Amino acid sequence: MTETLPPPAGELALQNLAMPRDANTNGDVFGGWVLSQMDLAGGVPAARRAKGRIATVAVEAMRFHAPIAIGDLVSCYAEVTQVGTTSITVRIETWATRKSSGEKVRVTEGTYVFVAIDEQGRPRPVPPSELDEAQ
Repeated sequence: MTETLPPPAGELALQNLAMPRDANTNGDVFGGWVLSQMDLAGGVPAARRAKGRIATVAVEAMRFHAPIAIGDLVSCYAEVTQVGTTSITVRIETWATRKSSGEKVRVTEGTYVFVAIDEQGRPRPVPPSELDEAQ
């Protein structure tokens, strides 16, 4: 029985094909490769919100739901869930479109924390959002 899931949350931030070099001998993609893709995807809305450079400081939560196979189209969706003085928290969902069937499956989800940094790599305040400025 297939679980009915809601559509992905957030914006499509990255898509990539799972290649043979990304997999183990069983044909499943390495978890580290998935974490890397999610880090890249989370950086998209975080850098936009920070209006500049960011650095990953934490992966607060990570859950693997299903394996990714060679040839699957991997799509990462990301949304900013919290903004602190210097930090930006992003929730990321990764979905795989199965090469074999076209079925879309949520394969991972996680929460990444980024910090806004200046040109010397030191934390800096996150500027107000357009919503903050409009009020």
